[in-house]
Amino acid sequence: MSNEIRVPTLGESITEATIAQWYKKPGDAVAMDEPLCELETDKVTIEVPAQSAGVLSEVLAEEGATVEVGALLGSIAEGEGAPAPASAPEAAAPAQEKAPEKTPEKVEEKTPETPEAKAADADLSPAVRRMVEEHKLDAGAIDGTGKGGRVTKADVVQAMESGTAQLGSALANNSAPGVREERVKMTRLRKTIAARLKESQNTAAQLTTFNEVDMGALMQLRRDYKDLFEQKYGVRLGFMGFFARACVTALHEIPAVNAEIAEDEIIYKNYVNMGVAVGTEKGLVVPVLRDVQNMGLAQIEQTIGDMGRKARDGKLAIEDLQGGTFTISNGGVYGSLMSTPILNMPQSGILGMHKIQDRPVVVNGEVAVRPMMYLALSYDHRIVDGKEAVTFLVRVKECLEAPERLLLDI
Repeated sequence: MSNEIRVPTLGESITEATIAQWYKKPGDAVAMDEPLCELETDKVTIEVPAQSAGVLSEVLAEEGATVEVGALLGSIAEGEGAPAPASAPEAAAPAQEKAPEKTPEKVEEKTPETPEAKAADADLSPAVRRMVEEHKLDAGAIDGTGKGGRVTKADVVQAMESGTAQLGSALANNSAPGVREERVKMTRLRKTIAARLKESQNTAAQLTTFNEVDMGALMQLRRDYKDLFEQKYGVRLGFMGFFARACVTALHEIPAVNAEIAEDEIIYKNYVNMGVAVGTEKGLVVPVLRDVQNMGLAQIEQTIGDMGRKARDGKLAIEDLQGGTFTISNGGVYGSLMSTPILNMPQSGILGMHKIQDRPVVVNGEVAVRPMMYLALSYDHRIVDGKEAVTFLVRVKECLEAPERLLLDI
């Protein structure tokens, strides 16, 4: 008797996925609920668990294949799995005794790569190999934490952050003779991002308004209370919580920025589900914080931190990305001084944060150097008038320059 492995329901409007990697091969023993393979969808990466214990008897869809919801991936049969192979050192021992010695010169000619590097590269899944190739990393220098020492996507991200697996500049720059360009197939997520951004531009009457905010008071508040805040709540006090709270205040005053158009009707929301754009190695994703209007600073910071980690580890669920009513994007973490963010349809507003930079400004009739940030609000002019957009941005500015307004709700 065998149990079928099928593509699970992937979420609203998602009908197909790509098989990124199989964690098991035919003959391997599997436990109940143990992940069998990884699927990439338009939005997230999900794992398919075993519905029963036994042996993976067959794989019907290979890595890289596109499969629809409900498609048969393989089957699990009753059993305990194939026996472990004989110990490699013991099996190789007699041959090693009879093998003739090689001179150092010959060994160097025949081993341009270390055995460890070759083994590491051969054991990479397609998804991990793509990350390694795109970021020009040395697979042999990455410590694998997966089963049997296999390199996972999280291991690659860690290696990128630490810089321990960077290749030499010659290889990283593709400067080998004859190599002038390369073609890399777009991931499903990247194709979806491209299509939706273009759809947003074609559908909405997008316009962007700008303002600048003096971050001095907020930075001083953070310096004064960040240690006490972390001691009490166990989470770091950042700027995003203040921006989220400031936007909630402004959205209550200007509800059109939190609304959407549905055919010939406008849907006004009495709640704020705030999307926070997060950059990952695969592209931009926007996890959603639900009912932010009911959250305090600590809960907002904790939720943003959790969502960011899930995004970078590829652990976001479909529901984490759905239902947003307004979005914040922080290009300042990458050094952006100013930008015009594109709407995340069907939302009608998106706030762009940018780099904090010391600039000379006039304060009380005198020139002073202040830490300034440009803010950008892109909005759908079909539903949001210019006066409303400017008023929204001014209200956000006022809340950030006088953080006590957030505590007094004024």
